[in-house]
Amino acid sequence: MKSWLGKSVLACGTINLLAWHAAAQPAANAKPAIALVDTADLSQWQTWSKEIGWQTLVPSVANDAAMDVRVEALGAAVRDAIHSGSVDPARIYLAGRGAAAAGVFFAISRLPDLWAAAVTLGGSPQPAIDSDRFYAANFANVPVLWISPTADDQPLAAKLQAAGVPLERRLREQIQMSAVFDWLKERSREPNPAAIDCETDSPRFAGCYWIRITRFDAGERNDVLPSSRMQSAIVASLDLGGFGYKVDDPGPGLLVSFLPDKYNGPLKVGDRIVELDGKDLADARAYRDQMAQVKEERQVAVIVQRGKQHIRIETAEILPRRAPMVTARVQAKYMPEEKEIQIVSRAVTEMQVTIPPQWVPAAVNWNGVALEKVEAPGCRLLVIEKALESAKACP
Repeated sequence: MKSWLGKSVLACGTINLLAWHAAAQPAANAKPAIALVDTADLSQWQTWSKEIGWQTLVPSVANDAAMDVRVEALGAAVRDAIHSGSVDPARIYLAGRGAAAAGVFFAISRLPDLWAAAVTLGGSPQPAIDSDRFYAANFANVPVLWISPTADDQPLAAKLQAAGVPLERRLREQIQMSAVFDWLKERSREPNPAAIDCETDSPRFAGCYWIRITRFDAGERNDVLPSSRMQSAIVASLDLGGFGYKVDDPGPGLLVSFLPDKYNGPLKVGDRIVELDGKDLADARAYRDQMAQVKEERQVAVIVQRGKQHIRIETAEILPRRAPMVTARVQAKYMPEEKEIQIVSRAVTEMQVTIPPQWVPAAVNWNGVALEKVEAPGCRLLVIEKALESAKACP
């Protein structure tokens, strides 16, 4: 398998999307489901879901696995539940609480085409944005309800909405759990939306409803389709070995919530950084605000509270190094009056397009090139070879 940076090409495995959609028809007893990226959240959501007869789905990997691995595993669990007939594919909802909220936003950005809607209780989408894998285009058909912990979150909510994320924000004290489930019940997933828009940096996450990207080439540029990636702020951090914290932790100080595997730095889980550069640190938000003001790297000292001890540690404020990234994006829409499927893509040289029965016959146009008139439903493989577009039946 070759890198798809620069002019090289990467091919990924294909699937029969028509067969998958056919198998995804719900059984008569299929139920709505809550899908969780964070397995630690399972017990509480099971309690809430049981009251209304919904199921819960979680990934089959450890909670400390990399986020991409957890999202892939959750996607597999969802598809297995759909194929078993136990859950309704039109009513699968992502959910998370507190620190798990960021995982909800990340999962939508990676797998946009499985969810009817999403809800986050507390927490913040900011860590998902900071991952540099937050693509606003992927939220086009997935509304999100963010139960925000504080009014200070309004600017971030406005930023997401301005980027095109269909986000509703309410304060925690303004909504009850029964209203949260009522909000979810009003939303369902359309298996073949007439308009779709997806962006990805990985062939592992290349599904987009009725299109799946199967070959990438960064040389296939298209300036009509800019990236929808939300740029993370250049936020400094302390050079203490990549410790983790919860953005909504109330303090005092900054609680070290987790540490990487084989961590060999000076911190321990449960430590609190209570002083930074000679100033008291109120909470996690104060830490992030202070780091956001850092414009150049420098040496600083922190005071860490460990039990009854207060430990002085010499460290540095460091700025992240942002690596260049190439992404692929596809926009497509079915126009019923014209009986035409229009597709625009960037960095894509092959894709599977699954055309439902109600759309045929239909003409297919890819990047301004008329390919063919499709007379029967099913999967068509669109390919660019030697700068020429073509279409044929999927293998």
